[in-house]
Amino acid sequence: MKLLTANRLIDGEAVWLGEGDVWVETIDKAVVAYDKDDEVRLSAVGLMSLNNNVVVDVNLIDVELVDGAIRPIRLRERIRAEGPTTHLHFGKQARPQAAANG
Repeated sequence: MKLLTANRLIDGEAVWLGEGDVWVETIDKAVVAYDKDDEVRLSAVGLMSLNNNVVVDVNLIDVELVDGAIRPIRLRERIRAEGPTTHLHFGKQARPQAAANG
């Protein structure tokens, strides 16, 4: 299973490709690629967004489901999804919608 992630160009926010090919700020709203065809489609949307200067650093990342929640495999991607590891009052984990999903 994979997701498409990037950083929004206007503010650097970590984002994931969601339904309707819209970039979303929380990983729980991301579209999951279950096979190579899904990965190719997501990558094409990411390339288009990159070329249109909407996002940068577009990547497919490996994820797993843990208790029904999407969880990135790599620590780097978990930090991007959840926020800084040093203080719970900053980043995504400080937002009510993200805290409810974490």
